[in-house]
Amino acid sequence: MNWKMIYLARRNPALAPQDFPQAWREHSALGRQCPNVQDKVRGVAQCSRVLDVVPVHGLADDYDGVNLLQLRDLQAATDIWTDADTLRVMRPDEPRVFSAYVRNFTLTCCEAVLRDAPQTEVCVIAFLRPRDAVEPGDFHRECMRNDGAPWLAVAAAARARRVVLNEVYAEPPPGYEFAMIIEWWFASLDELVDALGRRDVRELLPVAIAGRSDALRSVFMLTRITHRRP
Repeated sequence: MNWKMIYLARRNPALAPQDFPQAWREHSALGRQCPNVQDKVRGVAQCSRVLDVVPVHGLADDYDGVNLLQLRDLQAATDIWTDADTLRVMRPDEPRVFSAYVRNFTLTCCEAVLRDAPQTEVCVIAFLRPRDAVEPGDFHRECMRNDGAPWLAVAAAARARRVVLNEVYAEPPPGYEFAMIIEWWFASLDELVDALGRRDVRELLPVAIAGRSDALRSVFMLTRITHRRP
C-alpha cells in the first residue's frame, strides 16, 4: 500500500500570494537538516494555487497550496510529528510560512493510482466531504466501485494524464473532515481549459460521487508544482 500525507495549506497572511511558493520552498529546504525526516518522506510535490485567471468555475481561492508527501510507511505518519529534528528545525519555521502549524491541516491517506503517468505541470486537487447523511465507509466504497472505473469514464477527465484517488485513513484534524482527495494531472493550463472549457470543475466527478458529496464544504483547487523532490 502507498501511504501519503497531504496537507491543504493557507499562507501566513503577512505573505503576498505570489510570495508564498518561495517561502514554502525555503521551509522545505530546512528538511536537509533533518535526516530522520528524509528517511520517512520518499517524495514531495508542493502544489501552489494557480493565480492566473482561468475560465473554469468552482475553484477555491481561500487556500494557497497542497503538499503531496509520499511516505516510507504508515508508521511514518505518526512518528514525524514527534521527531526531534522536526520539532527543532521545521516546526519553529512553520508560522512564518503558514496560517497554522502543519499538523493542524494534514491528512493521512492511502493512495490508489487509477491512471498512471508521471506528475505533470498542473493538477486539479479535490478534497471531498460526503453529505451528512452519507457514511464515510459507503462514500469510500462508491468511490472505488469497479476499481475506480467510473472516474476514468468521466468525459471531462479524458485529457487528464494521471488520476489518483487518496482515501483519508486516519482521523482528520478539526475543520478538515474530508473523506477522499482526488488528483487530476494535466500537462498545462491550456490542456485543462480545453478539457473543461467554461464549465464547472465539479464535472470531473462521476455523477454518483457528485450526488453524495457536500459541494459547499468540498474544496477544488487548481495548482501547479512549484517544488518537487526527488
